[in-house]
Amino acid sequence: MQADTSAVGHTTPRDTPLRALLVTLGVCGLCSALVTSAVLTLRPYQAAHRERDRAERIVAMVAALPGLEQAGSPVGGVTLEARVVELASGRFAAELDPGEVDVRQAEPDPAFSEPLPRERDPAGIGRRPHHVTVYLVRRSGVLRLLVLPVYGAGYASTLHGYLALDADGNTVRALEFYEHGETPGLGSEIENPDWRSLWAGKLVRDETGAIRIGVARGQSDRTAPEARFEVDGISGATRTGQGVTRLLRFWLGPDGYGPFLERMTRGGGQHDG
Repeated sequence: MQADTSAVGHTTPRDTPLRALLVTLGVCGLCSALVTSAVLTLRPYQAAHRERDRAERIVAMVAALPGLEQAGSPVGGVTLEARVVELASGRFAAELDPGEVDVRQAEPDPAFSEPLPRERDPAGIGRRPHHVTVYLVRRSGVLRLLVLPVYGAGYASTLHGYLALDADGNTVRALEFYEHGETPGLGSEIENPDWRSLWAGKLVRDETGAIRIGVARGQSDRTAPEARFEVDGISGATRTGQGVTRLLRFWLGPDGYGPFLERMTRGGGQHDG
């Protein structure tokens, strides 16, 4: 008698490789849609959180400076004003809301940024945003401080920080990096309060107008003329220090805040438009 082998090794339509593949793709697609939806939903909250954190850091940095202890407070006559600057012209862009200008979103978008050739990009940012939000600190109506966002390539990461200049646009009051991924114990020392304190009083330009601000290789010679412009290097973090120098010189130069600073100082602290 012949055995019935029709059911042996038989694959039903439910168990076909094609069906399994389609189910897997369907699950992956659903998960991807859920993740995308979550990212889009949370993005405004994340952006608001970042902006709030930045504002708090700026207020804290300014309030730590002598004579500006009341920054962010309703007393003392100290005000912090956010303004959007068009980098190419150095003019204020009054039509733009400072809270809506985000250089991280602008950088990859050709409509809001432009590519930088290598010879004009010492900071290694690739593209320069058309607009940046800066902060003006006034006391009793008089401009006391300019707080400028700066960023650029370090050794292991992109460094993001704020540079505070006196109203003369040439004297550093503070430099603080709030985000980076530099090597712990080495490049991360850019967050060390002792190193940050070295920047107060350093000059950006010399008498000829050349930008000289930067980080020394090793310890700065206090008796040398260069001491007016540089701070001590961080031991074991030469490349991080070089990154700080390059990003500062870029942002204070003609492709960065140079035109804006020229307008501010030419107008005696009153921007000429």
